[in-house]
Amino acid sequence: MKNLNYSAQRRILIICFLFVPIVLLCTFSFLPLGNMIYYSTLKWNGLSKHKVFIGFANYARLFSDSEYFSVFKVSLYYLAGSVIQLALALFFATILSFKIRGKNLFKGILFFPYLLNGVAIAFIFLFYFKGNGTLDSFLKFFGLEGLIQYWLKDVRWVNISMVFTSIWRYMGFNFIVFLGAIQSIDSQIFEAADIDGANKWHKFIYIILPSIKNILELNLILSVSGAISAFEIPYVMMGGSNGTRTFVIQTVQTAFVNGKLGLASAMAVVLLVIVLFVTIIQKIYFKHNGGNEL
Repeated sequence: MKNLNYSAQRRILIICFLFVPIVLLCTFSFLPLGNMIYYSTLKWNGLSKHKVFIGFANYARLFSDSEYFSVFKVSLYYLAGSVIQLALALFFATILSFKIRGKNLFKGILFFPYLLNGVAIAFIFLFYFKGNGTLDSFLKFFGLEGLIQYWLKDVRWVNISMVFTSIWRYMGFNFIVFLGAIQSIDSQIFEAADIDGANKWHKFIYIILPSIKNILELNLILSVSGAISAFEIPYVMMGGSNGTRTFVIQTVQTAFVNGKLGLASAMAVVLLVIVLFVTIIQKIYFKHNGGNEL
């Protein structure tokens, strides 16, 4: 009888502790998601009481009208940038995990951009890339005037400039995650490698990289998801003009500028499905390659 009472009390206690988080999760996650899916089946401007149910017509328009889906081409720039971002973060995390003079200073320098407000960073780089701005002055100082371009006006360079800003903004997060994972590796493993005559490259390939596969998977998922849903930097710096319009910027403009909330909701659902699909593919790939066995 005592065991039964204890078991019942334990269940009640668990339910009480879970009640508030579950209510918050349903209120601020599942309920808005359900509403968004419902809105995606409507022809509605988001303000009037007049709503017309049109089923999957919004989704059909997305995949048939290149104006809405072609903006995913811009995401390719950010996908390429995410690979460079992860490579740089892993490189610096590996270097600074060894004994190097002044490494704490470099850690702070690399992580500091992530602490800044994204809007402030966008304005900083807006002046950095403008004509006769910081970058042009830097190139002139070293006699490299021939490399000066219309960084924010030339469609060949504008998205590259946006991606460079994004790398500078978010690399610190990937760096600190990689660094924490590397520093959690047992130091005795590195000591044994030193006794066997292993150099830093051998330590990276045979010790560090296999030990942080799960963290690498996490950073890759976050980077790819962020690349697909890029918004803040291109919106603040360019407003989506001159070929910088991402899928999220297109969604916002469709909803709040063009007054097509139903179509914008369908775009948001498609974006969610794409991010989930990419995440599942990555997890299957890492699992197939033994990433979850560590």
